[in-house]
Amino acid sequence: MSFKKKVSLYFDDERGNTFGDVIVEHFISALIIVNVIAIVLESYNSIYTQFQTFFTYLEIFSIIVFTLEYGIRIWIADIIYPQLSKTKARLKYATSFIGIIDLVSILPFYLPFIFKIDLRIVRVLRLLRLLRILKLNRHFKSLNIIRSVVNRTKNEIMVTAFLVFILLILASTIMFNIENEAQPDAFQNIGEAMWWAVATLTTVGYGDIYPITGLGKLMSAIIALLGIGFVALPTGIISSAYIDEIRKTKATDTCICPHCNKEIE
Repeated sequence: MSFKKKVSLYFDDERGNTFGDVIVEHFISALIIVNVIAIVLESYNSIYTQFQTFFTYLEIFSIIVFTLEYGIRIWIADIIYPQLSKTKARLKYATSFIGIIDLVSILPFYLPFIFKIDLRIVRVLRLLRLLRILKLNRHFKSLNIIRSVVNRTKNEIMVTAFLVFILLILASTIMFNIENEAQPDAFQNIGEAMWWAVATLTTVGYGDIYPITGLGKLMSAIIALLGIGFVALPTGIISSAYIDEIRKTKATDTCICPHCNKEIE
C-alpha cells in the first residue's frame, strides 16, 4: 500500500483505519471544542489580558493543524473519490459544504498577511473562527443525522417558512394601520410593526411595543393564536423526520444472528 493510501485511511470517513482514524477524529474534534471555548473566554477582558499569550499560541497551533488537515484532504481527494480525475476530485472536496467550512475556518488568519485590511474588518473576520464548530459535522454521527433530516424536510420547511412570512407581513401591515394613529411613536412604520409581529407570532412578547386600542388588542390575540400553530409547524416536521431517521439508523445498525435470531450488538 502506498504512503498516500495509508494517509487516506486516517481521513476517510467511510473506509478509515479503525484505530488511527479514531485518534485523528478525536484529536480534531477536541481541538475544535477547545477553540470554541477559547473564543468564548476571549470575550472576557480580564481572562484575555491574563492569558493572551496562551490564546495566541493556541490559535497558531490550531491554524497549523487545520491547515495541514485541509491540505491533506485536498491531496488525498482522488483516493476518496476514485471515480473522478485528480483535478475534479479536489474540486469536489474544495466546493463541498465541509470543504468550504474547512477553508473558511483558516482563511481569516491568512488574509491580513496577503491584503492590507482595516482592523475592524479583521475583528469581524475573526468571528468566522466560530464556524470551526461546523467541522464537527464530519466527526459526529448525530450531526450527520440532523443534516440528513434538514435535507429531507427542506421543501416542507420552505413552504411553512413562506406561510409564516406571509402571516408576518399581513400582521405587521394590519397592526400598523390600526395602531399608527394611536401610537405614532411605537408604530411609526410597517418595519416597527414587524418587530412587534415577530415577538407576537413567536409568543415571546418582549412588551416594548404593544397595542392599546380595542381592535389592536383583539387582532393581537388572534395573531398570537395563529402564531402558535404556524410557527410550531417546522418544529413538528423536523421532529417527525428526526424520529424516522433515528429508526432507519437503528434498523441499519441492527444485525440478526442467523442461528438464534437475536440482535448482535
